[in-house]
Amino acid sequence: MTPVQILVTILLAVVTSAAGTWQVQDWRMGKKLAEQAGLHQADLTTIGNAAAAQARAEQDKRLGLEGRLQSIDEAHFKEFSDAQKNISRLRDRLATADLRLSVLLDAADSASGCNVPSTPGAVGVVHAARRAQLDPAHAQRIIAITGDGDNAVIALRACQAYVREITK
Repeated sequence: MTPVQILVTILLAVVTSAAGTWQVQDWRMGKKLAEQAGLHQADLTTIGNAAAAQARAEQDKRLGLEGRLQSIDEAHFKEFSDAQKNISRLRDRLATADLRLSVLLDAADSASGCNVPSTPGAVGVVHAARRAQLDPAHAQRIIAITGDGDNAVIALRACQAYVREITK
């Protein structure tokens, strides 16, 4: 063989060896990339499952809170409607003269000039020393004011219960 043929043969053997090595490296790298892709997919699945579980837990908490708030709202609405009924009954009793509002008078106040007897009458028993009956229109206004106050207290309690439930 001539030196050129030997050189070509050696060069051909080196190129063939390099190509074979390249092919083996490609197989190994492909296998590693496939393993990494599988691990990456498993990690993504685990993360997705954890996120879904957390979303379900948050939704369950939100639904529970909504249920508790609904029951609190119903209780306060019932309390409010009961107070409205009581106020309405009281107004009706005042309007029909079934009930009269009276106030205590100061016995030491000589300027009052009102001499209402302190002895029991035919209508009812008076337990105070001196009393004066209020005009029915004034009594209606007083009942309206106290009714508004009752409504405000009920609304305040409802707001406080809502805030307490939200901040738990």
